[in-house]
Amino acid sequence: MHSDNTMEFKASYHVSQLILHVKQLEHGKDLPLPSYATDDSAGMDLYAAIEDVLTIEVGKRTLVPTGICLEIPRGFEGQVRPRSGLALKHGIGMVNAPGTIDSDYRGEIGVILINLGDCPYVIHRGDRIAQLIISPVIRVQVALATELNESGRGDGGFGHSGI
Repeated sequence: MHSDNTMEFKASYHVSQLILHVKQLEHGKDLPLPSYATDDSAGMDLYAAIEDVLTIEVGKRTLVPTGICLEIPRGFEGQVRPRSGLALKHGIGMVNAPGTIDSDYRGEIGVILINLGDCPYVIHRGDRIAQLIISPVIRVQVALATELNESGRGDGGFGHSGI
């Protein structure tokens, strides 16, 4: 702690090998496992485990199955994020972006896609529909306070920072 009640935090984080166990469900057995597109990709691609095709009408949302279940190591979470190419080219996003997968969840991973574009969008079996990022989780201890330390922003709300 510093004298002004601020805490200095320095982190060095290195994981040499983190194993993500993936279970393929019957309807996803022929699809690729989550995979990185390049050596420096942050996210792994997730694939649509649908029977044939699925059309998302303009302004509509749907849950797209991936055909996989995960065993995320304790102390980590999965973050499901939209694909920027789908957003830019077709207006396809995620309603709850990013979606959080807790380490104790063992059910099928589903992606809630929404069509914000101007025409129906067709998803084919095996299409890349989202990205999965595995991130460390820091759990905090909650402490009730009657006063909070002052900050430059104070209680300024949305848009207050000028953005």
